[in-house]
Formats: sequence, C-alpha cells, structure tokens
Amino acid sequence: MNIHPDAAIEILKSSNDAIVVVDEGGDIVLANKSAELLFGYEAGELVGQQVEILMPDAMRRGHAKHRQRFGKKPRARPLVSGLSLKGLRKDGRVFDAEIALTPVESKNGLLVSSTIRDISADDTSEAYFRNVLESAPDAMVIIDHHGRIAVVNGQAEKMFGHTRKQMLGQEIEMLLPGAIRDRHISHRARFAANPTLRPMGTDLDLRGLRRDGSEFPVEISLSPFTSASGAFISSVIRDVTSRKEMEDELIEARHEAERANKANTAFLAAASHDLRQPVQALSLLNGALRRTVHDSLALEMIASQQNSLDAMTNLLNSLLDISRLDAGKVEPEYEEFRIQRLVDRLFAEFSRQAKHKGLRFKADSCDTIVRSDPNLLSEIIQNFVSNAIRYTDKGSVKLSCRSTEGKFWIDVTDSGIGIDPLRIDEIFLEFHQIKTPGAENEGFGLGLAIVKRLADLLGHEISVVSEPGNGSTFSIQLPVVSGKPKDRIDAIAAEPAADSPTVSGMIILIEDDLNVANAWGLLLEAEGYRVATAASAKEAAAVARHLDAAPDLIISDFHLLHNSTGLEAVAMIREEFDRNIPAFIVTGDTSKMVQDARSTENCIIMNKPVNTDQLLQGAAKAIATGKVSDD
Repeated sequence: MNIHPDAAIEILKSSNDAIVVVDEGGDIVLANKSAELLFGYEAGELVGQQVEILMPDAMRRGHAKHRQRFGKKPRARPLVSGLSLKGLRKDGRVFDAEIALTPVESKNGLLVSSTIRDISADDTSEAYFRNVLESAPDAMVIIDHHGRIAVVNGQAEKMFGHTRKQMLGQEIEMLLPGAIRDRHISHRARFAANPTLRPMGTDLDLRGLRRDGSEFPVEISLSPFTSASGAFISSVIRDVTSRKEMEDELIEARHEAERANKANTAFLAAASHDLRQPVQALSLLNGALRRTVHDSLALEMIASQQNSLDAMTNLLNSLLDISRLDAGKVEPEYEEFRIQRLVDRLFAEFSRQAKHKGLRFKADSCDTIVRSDPNLLSEIIQNFVSNAIRYTDKGSVKLSCRSTEGKFWIDVTDSGIGIDPLRIDEIFLEFHQIKTPGAENEGFGLGLAIVKRLADLLGHEISVVSEPGNGSTFSIQLPVVSGKPKDRIDAIAAEPAADSPTVSGMIILIEDDLNVANAWGLLLEAEGYRVATAASAKEAAAVARHLDAAPDLIISDFHLLHNSTGLEAVAMIREEFDRNIPAFIVTGDTSKMVQDARSTENCIIMNKPVNTDQLLQGAAKAIATGKVSDD
C-alpha cells in the first residue's frame, strides 16, 4: 500500500523522535516539533537553514565534506552507531547525540531524514545499555581488565548453554576448550598490553566450549574500550558450524572433482591409445589390400571400407578432442608467424577436394604476422574450409583476410546453402547438424563445437554471417604483431603433395601389439620394404645388432613393452650405428610427454590412425634423403 506524501509528512511531524529532513544542498526542508524543542527553535525557524547550524562550530566544516561524500554513496545508518556525535542548541549548549540517517530518493533529488536523540542524560543508563546489548544478533561477552566476564547478552546464554549468573565474574577461559586455556591466558595478557580492534573473518581457527562439553567453531571480533569503571574488551562471537560444514563439503567436492579429473585423464590416455589400436590395424590392412588386390569389385569394396574407417577415425578424433578440451588438457603454444604460410598450406590441402566438386577455390595473399597457436588455429580454419566445400554444390569458396576498425580477420566465404540467422548459435552445439535441403548428410556435428572451444581457449573471437541460399562467411579475429616472426611454421614452405619416389630399404618396426605389428608388416612388405620387428626398446636394440647394415628408417609406437618408449628405442638404434637415422613415432597418446617428444631431431610424431598413403609417401622421402619431412 502506497502512502500519500502529505500523510508521510504528517507522520514525521507527529513523531516523538526529533526528525530533520535535509536536501542535497544541505538545506533543512522539514523539522518536526520534537526537533524544534530539542534544539530550542521556534516553529518553522529551522526550515531553509543549513543543517550545520545544529552542530558545534568545530564540526561544521568537516561535516560539510562528510555530507558531500554521503550524497555520492547514500546508505542507511541506524541509531547506536558508536560515533561520538554532538548537537548544538540555539542557546549555545552542546549535547551528546545519536543520529540515524535514512536516504530517500524524491522527484526533487536525494533527501536525507535524520532521527536525533539526546543521550547526554542516559548514556550510562543500564536500561539503555541492556537494550543495545540484547538487540544484537550475535553473542556478546564483555570482559574487564582481569579477564573476568562483566556483561553477557541473551545470545551468549543460548550459544554456550550457561545462565547469565553462571558466567558473570568467571574468567573468560571457561568458554574455551581445556586444551587451549593456558595458551589463551598469555594471548589475553599480550592483547591487554596493546589492545587493537580485531574484526571478524581473520582466518583464525577458534573454538568455543558449551556447558555440555561439546566444542564448536567460532569467529570472534574484539573491540577494546574504556569507561569510568576502567578498561574493557567487548567480544562479538559467532557460531560458524554451518559455514564450516559447508566449507568441508566444498573441499570434499573439490577433492572429488580432482579425483574425477584424474580418472578422466586416465580415460583419455587409455582411449587415445586403446581405442585407436584396432582402427590403426584396420587402416594398415586396408592400405596393404589396396596394393595387392587388382580385382575391380574388390577394390571398390576396399574403397568403401576405407570411407567407413575414415568416418570412424574422424568421430573418434572429434570425441577425444571434445573430451580433452573440456578436461582442460589442451594448452596453447603461442607463436608469431606469417598467416600466409597457413593460408598456403590450407590452399594446397583443399584445392584438390574443391576441384573434385567443381568449385573455384581462391586464397588471397596475406602477409600479416599474427600471434596464435598455429596448430590449433589451423584446426579452426580447416574446419571452416571443409564445411564450406561440403555445403557448397556450385560456385566458389574463398579464403581471405581483412582489417576492419583496427581488427584483423580471416574469412572463409562460400556460395553454398547458407544458414538461417536465427539458428546460427545452434551450429556450435555438440552433435547438432542443421537439416537444410541440399546439404550432404556427412559428419557428426562435432566440428564447430570443437572450433568454439578452441577459439575460446585461444581467446580469439569468431563470427558467422549467413543467409539461406546465399552462402556463409565464417570468420576468426587474430591479434596482429609487428616485426619478424619467431616461429617454426614460417620457416617451412607449403608445397603441394608430390608423388613418392620408387625406393626400397630396411625398416625397423617396433610395436608391442601383435595385430597392429602384423598389419604394419603386411603394408610395408607389400610396398617392397624389408621389415625387422621388435616389441620393446631393448628388443629393438638387440634386433639392430644382428643387422648387416644400418636401417633406412625406424617406425615405432610411442608406448612399448616394459615401460619403454619409442624415443628410447630410436636412441638405442642410432647409438648402435652412430647415425641419425630418420624415425617415425606413431601414437594415439596426446599427453604433454608425447608433445615434448616433437623436439627430437630427425623424428616426426604421427597420430593414430595414420593415413597409409601419406605415411608411405613420407617413408619414401625419408629413405631417399635420410631426413624426415616436416610436412
């Protein structure tokens, strides 16, 4: 129910408390009869006066500054504030006052209603003191300079289970557990020698003792003060049992989350290796079959099988990528590099795919130097280009760059089917594919979900502009840097894939999974290579010692038998022949340990399941040149 302003004014005027209302400029706009009587003014005489007229001269200048600060951040202040306030009557007499402030917003601006009480006559009144003490929401205990309890309130009786009579005159240590009483006596003596205000929430592990012997956690604030009767310390005590229980639950929840995160990490490691192993074997066998079978029908079946393997590989990679990103296991490795190198690589990679669909694929020249993780950024733009080609039946796909309002963007624009603007946010959800007429039923709806996570991880903004039937533009904003790049990617020229030279040679293959090892052997032998196999680093070294000459290439899984690694095997074989033999390390593990292995000289890390055509092409180059290709 709203009260009419006139009625509110009448209520203020009739109040037994002295009330003065002041505007933003400090002018008194209302003073009720009780205020006029308190300060000794005639009816209406205070209206229009500055409020500082009601206080001693010494306080006026400071009060004007306080009033200005209060106007910027108005807040209510109750009576019994503990401030040493003074009032000035018209006849010049000064009195001790307690003042409550209530800010009120009106159509004419901020008004402040002040309730004033003269406490000169009753500041030592036991009734007044008890009223203040009993109204406190927390337990309050006041002790004298001997450490004996002088005053307690009702909340303290409820908290500790003692009656007031049982506590008065007793040492404060009666409310503490026995194990800390002696120590507290010395703490109390030091505090009394140098008393200072101690607020709540000082992160001390404090405990109280109830009458029934039970202990409970507390927070305590200490406020020293002096009266005519001597020095005292006022303690405000708060039972924080519920909060401590909540904190313990949060700590346990955090530990549980950490345990779950470790379990998730273990799953990712197992999934990266164990789930990829059978796919790896199938992929190798498929590659071997393509090189040994010549029947057209069989080749068609093998090609269909490879398509299914590719789909399985893409789904597995996407699921693991999503899991690793959500688990926080992907850490960007930022570099400064020329974006043109990345553009050239993507153009070379997707030109054949676009040409196969009869699309024009263009890439602008863009020599800007940016700062990002080139591998993660490449994954984002690859997804943009792949989707553009997939959802475009005729016309073109363009990879370009632009600078707008000081921001640098990479754009992938197509003339494809487009997206309803109202549904653009949906395309970044997991397993979501917009069913648009004319779209190919490919993929699993995970690519753009990964893109969104990668962009957030890198701190790059992405945007989409699209219209059904008129194509789409997917964009990512990149930070630009000046000067020369200090990166690896800039030093590697993008070259179109070349046909593998016809060569042969000896390969040491190290793989502890028998099925995968057999598949490797069939593939490599079908290509014309001689193969020596081993299952651990020590076994590989033993095999190497029985060879007539150094192998031309080493292909090894990363994790081997007896807790050995492919890197150890490579090092042993190289040491045996004192040659920097080219090596391929094949792994499904994506942990930092494996990532660190990329720095090994003349060695390349390949993720499972490998593309057999690319692997054999890389093997031919490595055997011919003695060096692995970074491409």
